[in-house]
Amino acid sequence: MKAFIVDRYGKKHPMRLGDMPEPGLRDDDVLIEVHAAGLNVLDSKIKSGALKLILPYGTPLVLGHDVAGVVTRVGSRVRQFKVGDEVYSRVPDRRIGTFAQFIAVNENDVAPKPGNLTMEEAASIPLVGLTVWQALVERARLQKGQKVFIQAGSGGVGTFAIQLARHIGATVATTTSSANTGLVKGLGADIVVDYRKDDFEKVLQDYDVVLHSQDTAALEKSLRVLKPGGTLVSISGPPDPAFAQGIGAPWFVRLIVRLLSAGVRKKAARRDLKYSFLFMLANGHQLREITRLIEAGAIRPVIDRVFPFESTNEALTYVEAGHAKGKVVVKIK
Repeated sequence: MKAFIVDRYGKKHPMRLGDMPEPGLRDDDVLIEVHAAGLNVLDSKIKSGALKLILPYGTPLVLGHDVAGVVTRVGSRVRQFKVGDEVYSRVPDRRIGTFAQFIAVNENDVAPKPGNLTMEEAASIPLVGLTVWQALVERARLQKGQKVFIQAGSGGVGTFAIQLARHIGATVATTTSSANTGLVKGLGADIVVDYRKDDFEKVLQDYDVVLHSQDTAALEKSLRVLKPGGTLVSISGPPDPAFAQGIGAPWFVRLIVRLLSAGVRKKAARRDLKYSFLFMLANGHQLREITRLIEAGAIRPVIDRVFPFESTNEALTYVEAGHAKGKVVVKIK
């Protein structure tokens, strides 16, 4: 099968379009013919080698975490899907590889594709959708009437998070540039802070939840906009001891993680706040919940650009630039 292959780690080394063996099928797997694949900053971080400590992939490696496509084969124990089903998935860590013509995925990490979405639209959803679900619903337990601050509202995670928080019934604040104010307000943001002109710390106060996706400076400020008892969920770090334990990291990695997050955890504790680092996990059941929201019209995909498969390197470079409004997708079939 054709695939984009990482032969060596590094930001300056492009992926190579070449041939890879079709993935083997386990008894509880479905083989998906990839029609479209979403791109994420996570793909870039893995390619650069920034995550080798916690995700030590060997090369040659095929990147890609988001997929929408059609089931072409099923394992002997598969009961949820059949050949011909249109599906989508955030494939699990250690089994990534959606920048290819085929991908094998455990059936429990797959969900039926929303019937009202194209393949390209569906491929934009899984990673950001599950990230937001696990951050706001699972970790923060966001409730109707609460106030949530979502950083970078015009990005892939931000556009989904605003819609889910609005559906829950929360008051939503976000940051973006003035050019994207209309976009985020149209998605449901109540308060929009232009990060180029204003300091969100001076505008926002007494928030229940923060979804942090930016740098350390934004993290420190975010702690100060939360009210006592509030929760900050970060998807950009630093990782915390619970994360290291959850992935079964060796002792030295656990020690490094503990040291990296010691400062923010102490600051949070002094203000009676909860700090949590989220590295989202594949979950077909949660993706089915997201499907229901999409089919009901509560959430819609926001796509910046769709690239042809042969331009996957260019698509990843575009993602790395950090200016996409919503998601970037490659069309494979």
